[in-house]
Amino acid sequence: MSLLEIIGGAVLLVISIFLIVVIMLQESKRSGIGVVTGMSDSYFGKNSGRTKEAMLARLTKIMAVAFFLLTVLLGVFALFSK
Repeated sequence: MSLLEIIGGAVLLVISIFLIVVIMLQESKRSGIGVVTGMSDSYFGKNSGRTKEAMLARLTKIMAVAFFLLTVLLGVFALFSK
C-alpha cells in the first residue's frame, strides 16, 4: 500500500462520516404529527428552516460528488499502480 492510497482512504473515510452526519441532520420530508394537530410555524421559522435545509442539501450534494470522485480516482489509481 502506498502513501497516496493510505491518505486517499483516510480522506474517503472522513468524507463518508461527514456525509452521514449531514444526511442525519436533515429533516424528514414526510408529514408528521404536526399536520394532524394543526401546528404551524411562523414566517420567520419557515424561512430560517429553509435556509438551513437548503445549506444541508447543497452540502450533501457536494459531499456526495466528492465521495464519488474520490472513490473512482482511488480505484483507478489502485488499478494502474499494480
